[in-house]
Amino acid sequence: MTDQRPDPDRLLAALERESEQAARGRLKIFFGACAGVGKTYAMLNAARQKLAEGADVLIGVVETHGRSETSALLEGLPLLPRREVAYRGRTLAEFDLDAALARKPALIVVDELAHTNIEGSRHRKRWQDVEELLAAGIDVWTALNVQHLESLNDVVGSITGIRVHETVPDQVYERADEVSLIDLPPEELQSRLKAGKVYLGDAAERAADNFFRTGNLIALRELALRRTADRVDAQMRAYRADRAIDRVWQTRDRLIVCIGPGTGGETLVRNAARMASHTQAEWIAVSVETPDMAGESESHRGRRRNALKLAASLGAEVCSLSAVNAADALVRFAINRNAGKLVLGRARRGVWQRLLHPSLLDRLALLEHELEIVVVGLPHHENRKEAPERRLPVNWRGYVWAIVICATTTAFAALLLSVFDLANVVMVFLLAVVGVALRFGRGPGALAACLSVASFDFFFVPPRLTFTVNDTQYVFTFLLMLVVALVIGQLAAKLKFEAVMAAEREHRSAQLAELSRALSAALSTEQIVDVALQNLAGIFQARVSILLPDAEAKVRPAHAPDSDFVDLAVAQWVFEHEQEAGRGTATLPAAKARYLPLRAPMRVRGVLGLLPGHGLVLDEPAITRQLETCISQIAQALERVHYVEVAQEALVSMESERLRNSLLAAVSHDLRTPLTGLVGMADTLAARPSRPPEEQEMIQGMRDTAHRLTALVSNLLDMARLQTGRIEVKRDWCAIEEVIETASRQFSVQLASHQLETRIEPDLPLCEFDPVLIERVLVNLLDNAIKYTPAASHIRISAELAGRMLQVSVDDDGPGLPTGPTERLFAKFERGDTESAQPGVGLGLAICRAIVSAHGGHIEAHNRANGGASFSFSLPLGEPPEAANLEKDA
Repeated sequence: MTDQRPDPDRLLAALERESEQAARGRLKIFFGACAGVGKTYAMLNAARQKLAEGADVLIGVVETHGRSETSALLEGLPLLPRREVAYRGRTLAEFDLDAALARKPALIVVDELAHTNIEGSRHRKRWQDVEELLAAGIDVWTALNVQHLESLNDVVGSITGIRVHETVPDQVYERADEVSLIDLPPEELQSRLKAGKVYLGDAAERAADNFFRTGNLIALRELALRRTADRVDAQMRAYRADRAIDRVWQTRDRLIVCIGPGTGGETLVRNAARMASHTQAEWIAVSVETPDMAGESESHRGRRRNALKLAASLGAEVCSLSAVNAADALVRFAINRNAGKLVLGRARRGVWQRLLHPSLLDRLALLEHELEIVVVGLPHHENRKEAPERRLPVNWRGYVWAIVICATTTAFAALLLSVFDLANVVMVFLLAVVGVALRFGRGPGALAACLSVASFDFFFVPPRLTFTVNDTQYVFTFLLMLVVALVIGQLAAKLKFEAVMAAEREHRSAQLAELSRALSAALSTEQIVDVALQNLAGIFQARVSILLPDAEAKVRPAHAPDSDFVDLAVAQWVFEHEQEAGRGTATLPAAKARYLPLRAPMRVRGVLGLLPGHGLVLDEPAITRQLETCISQIAQALERVHYVEVAQEALVSMESERLRNSLLAAVSHDLRTPLTGLVGMADTLAARPSRPPEEQEMIQGMRDTAHRLTALVSNLLDMARLQTGRIEVKRDWCAIEEVIETASRQFSVQLASHQLETRIEPDLPLCEFDPVLIERVLVNLLDNAIKYTPAASHIRISAELAGRMLQVSVDDDGPGLPTGPTERLFAKFERGDTESAQPGVGLGLAICRAIVSAHGGHIEAHNRANGGASFSFSLPLGEPPEAANLEKDA
């Protein structure tokens, strides 16, 4: 009868987890494929039901996105007031974490788990707010889409062509106490989108044309269903492990194919791959290392490795086990992984071979289990007897030592016979058998057992020096002694094998721990490369090279010595395609070394080149796993250092920018006072008539220069204020035509030599913006057009609607913009034509971009098709107030 008692250690660990979770709140995630499936709706319905049951429910934050059905569900539910945050001249409403902690309800609803908080909040992400609520013992309900899971972000991006930037770590999803899948068929979801129940207005049209295509929705739905199924499967396996359930629950198809030492492994793998494909099942390829395989020929090992490589290429998970009994190990592994099928190959074997050496199938049939065993018959040509191969050398030294030890034991036992009885002398021989088996293995141990029985009979049992036995009781003694010696020898050999396997695993773990410790202490790329080269060369006894990309994404060896074997062309291919290549692979196998991508969570950070030494086989499953772990650690260390360097550069840049802005503000402020007086005196002198033409021209030049210098100082001050956030955007409902007219009036003198044309779309609605700042944008754009276009050229100002945005453009027919990216024109202290004789320091367009961005708009520049340059900016219209309200405000 199978013992189903729970493991005490597992029970203790489970109790400890339960005690830790007792003081922690419970997290429930309403999970869906995409927006509009009804996650928030279902969450609010469940909250209303909880409230009706008398629970202390609080709505922390819920985003309705204008959906009337969702808004109706909020009526009657207690709402947590949001905190108001000033951000870029606007006041935004955010989730108030401190108020939620102070209120401490039993259950709080916090929508949109992947939301990014406004700068200045305690946590960068909303899921971090949720973690703090859970730590305070508050239950949390939240909603999440599948594309926001970090591990699926790139997958969804490749399917839909849209990459979302707000993600949640998978650990948050996995640690959730409950996940409720909210699902809708694609057709119904598209119907909801057309009815305006997902997005409103133009957003719904754009979503229908892009994200909400039928193929995208089907793929997202499958991802959500599979991710939920994986979570349920993991929960079920944990439940079975906690309660020591050793029966397979057929909740999900999963099969295991066992790769043995003989031929036909690749045929077996292909059959298992077809079975898994037909049933849409997961499958695992397993190889079991046993003591019997210690003398296995290298060709057999190579065939097994090739079969495992084939299984991995066909999508299987590859595992390698070490055990004395392969049948027991397979059954335990299958039960642990909840696999219901074992796929084995059947080879032709003789009658005596089956009797003396039962096959794995025969041994599995004798065990008590509920596994379904699928036997695959191998083709005749794969079962025929192979030509004799050179096997590993026999341990003759062990057999010689077994003979020597038995002879020494016999002599020692002869001395003991004068002191002890004959029955006690037997123990000396048993001790010798144990020692030989432990030191030299199973074969020498069996020989020692037979020699010990023979020596005991020949030298100590009357009549001595013969194998004749007068007392028949000694026959039983001999048999019992032989059986005990053989059993003890086998157990000792088994113990030695398991000890060797444990020592190898411990050695690999120690090597990985040492590599991890050294990499965690590395503070630069050079240190990481040195650590990797030193450790990998010692771990794998191979020549190693690390290749890192330069500014042009061309990989180069990061360490010159010992890199003469590197093939840069192969390494570049590996870096660009993110796949291994070179020796022992299917890609560029003629290369001397193997090249593997250093794949980090964000991208590939470089390439590892490995030239195996004598006897190193990279395709051994244990070596492959160890190598993959080392590569992952090195890649993550390189990515960590990269982002540390980026953060340091950003910090230095921010500090330099702050100092520069402070200096500009101070200098500009000190210049403004004398400039004001200079401008006033220049205006006074220019206003006096009846001066000689020469003097009048000099005074006018002085006046123009003073005004240009004043404008420059004003730009410097404005940029400093914008950078420090001290300019407040005072929004008001204004007509854009009035602002255009005011800005144009300021250039009445300069525009006299140009032809100004204004085109304003009739019946433009009011727009909410700061008229003073937007006027400054138009002034800078007009000034730019006047300075860089010749006299008599055309300048046109236009204003029109573009969806829910107001678009204003300033065009000219001058020489146009210089070649190169136009985005750089909006950088501070950047001038389009550095050789131009026009005065200026390149701040006007930077100020324009800062002001437009503060309004939530966008500004851009491009060359016109028929010549000239065009600068345009757009502002969000907002929801205009009623005319009655405007009159009341007036």
